Amino acid sequence: MQVLRAFQRSAHLSKSNVRRFSLPAHGTADGALVNRLLQRGTPEYDDLWNKSASGDMYSLNLTHRHACDIELLLNGAFSPLEGFMTSEQYNKVVRDMRLPDGTIWPIPICLDISEEQALDIERKGVEQILLRDGEYNPIAVLDVSDIYKPNKSLEAQSVFNGDPEHPAIVFLNQHTKNMYIGGKLYGFQLPPHYDHKDLRKTLYLSSHCTETPEEVRNSFAERGWNKVVAFQTRNPMHRAHFELTKRALELEPGMNLLVHPVVGMTKPGDIDHHTRVKCYREIMPKYPKSRADLVVFPLAMRMAGPREAIWHCIIRKNYGLTHFILGRDHAGPGSNSKKELGIKCLAFEQMLYSPQDDEYYPQDKVPKGKEVLQLSGTEVRRRLRTGEEIPEWFSFKEVVTILREQHPPRHKQGFTLLFTGLSGSGKSTIANALREKLMEIQGRRVAMLDGDYVRKLISSELGFSAEHRNLNIRRIGFISSLISNAGGVVIAAPIAPYKESRDFCRQVCSEVGGYVEIFVSTDLDTCKVRDRKGLYAAFEQGKIKKSFACCFLTGLDDPYEVPQKPEITIDTAKVSVEDAVKRIIEFLLKEGYLTRDMVQHEEHLKELTGL
Repeated sequence: MQVLRAFQRSAHLSKSNVRRFSLPAHGTADGALVNRLLQRGTPEYDDLWNKSASGDMYSLNLTHRHACDIELLLNGAFSPLEGFMTSEQYNKVVRDMRLPDGTIWPIPICLDISEEQALDIERKGVEQILLRDGEYNPIAVLDVSDIYKPNKSLEAQSVFNGDPEHPAIVFLNQHTKNMYIGGKLYGFQLPPHYDHKDLRKTLYLSSHCTETPEEVRNSFAERGWNKVVAFQTRNPMHRAHFELTKRALELEPGMNLLVHPVVGMTKPGDIDHHTRVKCYREIMPKYPKSRADLVVFPLAMRMAGPREAIWHCIIRKNYGLTHFILGRDHAGPGSNSKKELGIKCLAFEQMLYSPQDDEYYPQDKVPKGKEVLQLSGTEVRRRLRTGEEIPEWFSFKEVVTILREQHPPRHKQGFTLLFTGLSGSGKSTIANALREKLMEIQGRRVAMLDGDYVRKLISSELGFSAEHRNLNIRRIGFISSLISNAGGVVIAAPIAPYKESRDFCRQVCSEVGGYVEIFVSTDLDTCKVRDRKGLYAAFEQGKIKKSFACCFLTGLDDPYEVPQKPEITIDTAKVSVEDAVKRIIEFLLKEGYLTRDMVQHEEHLKELTGL
């Protein structure tokens, strides 16, 4: 053993040449896990570290998805991959779900860069690139093997079935840069984490470090866990999930369970992983003693249907799992691919609750004549939003308590009201009146972000190009999200002429609280007549000049993109300020952002709503 350890210390890469758990890694020639982490103290580590620390090495900053991917590349969870995909690997995977050597692999794992970065790398003849995380920690060095332009249309169609609304296709088209760069990785460290260290670094019941697949395998071997089934989830676990996993434990003698939730990137709108992990912790003691455990892992999910299911099987095989649970929405691989994967997939039907028996049954095994109950995820989220009861047959009370604490009903959340419309349409007037009324009738703090003040105090360096206007509104959205996340009410009243930046505001604010878009639709002629700031008159007299060939005044020489689905539309040429405020208050009451109990005096309620 001492000779083996000495050999491993002297190796260029700390590869696992001796397996303590019998299941071989996926696709490697010797069955060993890939491990691209260099060992500290070796000449190779020191040489590469010194080069990267000199400041002369070309560097790139990793996005959140890149950081998730690189961690699983470096620690062997993505075995047999040794780095980000080259064009040969990418094209083969997209078209055939296989690597060039024929090994099944369904998902492209790519490092995207801009066209400008690609030209810069090629022009400078860069051979190695230092990859840093969001905190500029040096994570790994990439050997540049290939720079190429991906076929995004083919990737969207082949991997994600082409639906333009699919989250992964939206990400591909809107957030992924136009060039990919591939090559082997040489790792200095895994991206650091500061949350749930006991679950990232130790198994729930063990003192051993088990973040990497090798360490998970070693823990299984030490426990004598020869059969282990994995349950993946990106949602909180409720009674149905618990009953399903208990049934998996009972399928074969000696079966054990690893709850293996994703804490990297999931579907937009999912409950955050901190809340989910708190729920999982409450459930774990309910399993049979010493037969179940909890480990989190930082996968960036792609929601790729059958390809995603195959990918998850491969990853669990690399972690040393012998079985994997495929749920009703977890599209499964075909029989041929199961044989190639070397891991047994367990297909389970949706679990339904019978109140007569106080028991859960698989959908295809419900006794004839039995009434069954279920709640959809949408209904659960609605009940959380409104504060309605979530029954104990659906979820454990400990889980519901956590969900209610972390996701309170709307009347206890912060929210943002974004007014948008032409200059002179009446946005600021209504916004100021609404702020005064909200401060009068309810207890939450109300912050006002007027477009003119934001321009002077926060965006004073910006001009009026489309790029700068979008950036100004994005700043408003970001600030609003921070206030809303802290439980405050935000009223923002910029012009916000472009859909792009308004959509950004909706996205970031909706992730942390409520969001209401109010379109003040007053027509241009009315705005010109009002013209309190004198902008329209000054423009028509030629006193406002264009700067850097950029348009200046929205509605005249710069377009206003009319909102298509605002929550509220108000035309101040037809509605008084008082009536506009009433309409907004009525909406807030209807949608649960305000409650009748919150309104301080009954006369206020009558005054505001006419009820």
